[in-house]
Amino acid sequence: MTYIVNDSCISCKYTDCVEVCPVDCFYEGENMLVIHPDECIDCGVCEPECPADAIRPDTEPDMEKWVEFNRKYSELWPVIITKKDPLPTAEERDGETGKLEKYFSENPGEGG
Repeated sequence: MTYIVNDSCISCKYTDCVEVCPVDCFYEGENMLVIHPDECIDCGVCEPECPADAIRPDTEPDMEKWVEFNRKYSELWPVIITKKDPLPTAEERDGETGKLEKYFSENPGEGG
């Protein structure tokens, strides 16, 4: 099992989760985070830290696409280990649906 980040993170990018991760398996894109599924140790401490409910276990239905999504971008984006301010759009976009098609950026974040 692993945990993944889904599209609820897009345009919010809360980073509370990265500070509690014992193995530093979060990677930062321009407007979201992902978890490297091969580095995640399934401890689950990140899941309750996410205010947007964007971190889910891969055992939930239809998670295969999110595991591959997280794997793809964790290999392209820089690791993030320090909490940062959420995006300015976070409060407005939190809870919005269809964010992958509307707002997703493949650009890497700053890392850190």
